[in-house]
Amino acid sequence: MLANQPLADRMRPVNLDDYIGQNHLVGKGAILRQSIESGKIPSFILWGPPGVGKTTLAKIIAKVLDRPFHGLSAVNSGVKDVRETIDKAKKQQFFDAPNPILFIDEIHRFSKSQQDSLLGAVEQGIVTLIGATTENPSFEVISPLLSRCQVYILNPLDKTELLEILNNALKKDKFLKNLNVQIKENEALLRFSGGDGRKLLNILELVVSSNGSDTNKKIIITNKLVTDKLQENIAFYDKNGEQHYDIISAFIKSIRGSDPNAAVYWLARMVEGGEDPKFIARRLVVLASEDIGLANPNALLLANACFEAVNKIGWPESRIILSEAAIYLANSPKSNSAYKAIHEAQKLVGETGDLPVPLHLRNAPTSLMKELGYGKEYKYAHDFESNFIDQNFLPDDLAGKILYDPQENPAEQKFLNRLKKLWNKRYRY
Repeated sequence: MLANQPLADRMRPVNLDDYIGQNHLVGKGAILRQSIESGKIPSFILWGPPGVGKTTLAKIIAKVLDRPFHGLSAVNSGVKDVRETIDKAKKQQFFDAPNPILFIDEIHRFSKSQQDSLLGAVEQGIVTLIGATTENPSFEVISPLLSRCQVYILNPLDKTELLEILNNALKKDKFLKNLNVQIKENEALLRFSGGDGRKLLNILELVVSSNGSDTNKKIIITNKLVTDKLQENIAFYDKNGEQHYDIISAFIKSIRGSDPNAAVYWLARMVEGGEDPKFIARRLVVLASEDIGLANPNALLLANACFEAVNKIGWPESRIILSEAAIYLANSPKSNSAYKAIHEAQKLVGETGDLPVPLHLRNAPTSLMKELGYGKEYKYAHDFESNFIDQNFLPDDLAGKILYDPQENPAEQKFLNRLKKLWNKRYRY
């Protein structure tokens, strides 16, 4: 064990009995544990936030099954590295020897071509792939690869599990157990960890090491001590815990509240904290529809263009693209009419069930359907003056029901005036 080895690495469990958390996967009788105990595991992807045991679990599985383990990180590995590793795995296949495990951390960062390079080896059983990702694999992993893998979801560690990790470190770590450490208050440790076991141990190590190495000195850990030491030592931004959600909330609310100054400030906090730029861009796309909507339809176009650009560019230049989008959205007029309309429509569907489609709106691809009156009374709007004719497009029981309520902004007031003119007999706008 190296003297400078981080506490989190020193405390990494090496067997399933010492592994903390994810009982739904590796607890007694759980699905993944059953596969491990049978000696036959499929290729799979572990999806969950940082610090919940994805890498550790992969290493434990390789050890339990006595399989060669090859690890790659998508951050610094390319197609060449993948192919070299697969070639190495091929050379390790002797007679009935089990295939090696290829572990790829942050697999969502692999490009399509990099993921394509894995397909043959996974399909032929040259390797058993274990991928780890913090992003939804449905969006970030190509379909051919995803179809060949199971997906297991890992959860943030709860309070009981975090306290168990904490107590184990104090009792079992060869360095900490020789120090006089007393945890008087643990709320700050747990709050700043955000369900991340690695972060919890990093914070504990930071607080303890900042008090020197005098084994006779009593170190009493309080909420204030933890908060003070974090503020002194790091520009603390928790990308997966409470502060992550607080800051993105402040960012969104600032844009919704039409304050570009506050929006750029909270954006800067996320940029300095190393937040994933795609996460920020995704939230802007949602906001453009939910909070600006029809008051300025161009907002969605710009937000989507921002997302596409961020996907291509990455840090640090993405900060400029995000800043432009945030300022534009903050300065845009606001409307949540589209959001409210779909909410009301879904609520109405839940209350009224599967009402029949009126005959005149139904598709009529066969002669029988035409004989039954499908589509018979439908009036083609372009055959009438101004390309409009008053007819019912809702189920008969809902005729005249208003779900879209234009709000008081210039764009939607134009909509309202047109709706009043077109639908003055059917809808009471």
